Amino acid sequence: MQFWKPHSLAKPHDGQLDLKLGDKVRATSDLPSAERPLVPAGTTGKVILANGFNWMRYRVLFDNGGELGDLDHRHLEPIGRTAKRLEKNAKKAARSA
Repeated sequence: MQFWKPHSLAKPHDGQLDLKLGDKVRATSDLPSAERPLVPAGTTGKVILANGFNWMRYRVLFDNGGELGDLDHRHLEPIGRTAKRLEKNAKKAARSA
């Protein structure tokens, strides 16, 4: 079986979130949108698209009907089970490092 080394640019940014489809998040700041309602800080939502190679970004459907893309750790914070999963993964990574 042939393995490929990761691309040299494929390194996570500081604070980058590792979210999956369906993860629950909260907006950390007011997010304006031209086509959809404004998403005020504190609004919760669900990740509906996760993509990126070097810069992980997410499209989120918020509870107020707003849907925005190109959101990352500067705009979102994980909540609920998602936050617990990421915290557990961070502790596991810290132990192995």
